[in-house]
Amino acid sequence: MTDTEIVALFTSRDEEALLQTERQYGSYCRMIAQHMLRDRSDAEECVNDAYYDAWNTIPPQKPQSFKAYIGALCRHRAIDRIRNKKADRRSGETYALDYEELKECIPSEERDIADLLTLRDALNRFLGALTQEARIIFMQRYWYNCSIEEIARKRGLTEGAVKNSLLRSRSKLRGILKKEGF
Repeated sequence: MTDTEIVALFTSRDEEALLQTERQYGSYCRMIAQHMLRDRSDAEECVNDAYYDAWNTIPPQKPQSFKAYIGALCRHRAIDRIRNKKADRRSGETYALDYEELKECIPSEERDIADLLTLRDALNRFLGALTQEARIIFMQRYWYNCSIEEIARKRGLTEGAVKNSLLRSRSKLRGILKKEGF
């Protein structure tokens, strides 16, 4: 079933949409949540919450890439779970989001919608300017929250090579964002 067909099921409020989403993207969503949370039951709850969010937001949303949309919903739920666990101090586990490395690149002040759209376009240009290998490494680290060791193992690289690639990518990102006024 295509993404367009799944979105049409959501739009028509057909519960088959949830079954098809699970069938096609369940393992993808669980992988995202599991990498971020490192806890199977928390990851499963985030996936279910993401499905609920999709049910409640389609319509009015009509995502062009349903995979990206459901992945983003799942990722946002995982980030919320991390923040809640840290705030509640219920768990001694450490959930590490690796955004510390990006803090000098990411604009910190709140922006209006025009600035956010400009930022989105700048990020897309940045990702498009990277080599395929550098883009994969960057996304694995900052989207899927993979460790440097895990990326090195998956890509057949040394940890140093992964760190150098991330350092160069962050430098390029910083340059693009400065050029755009961020």
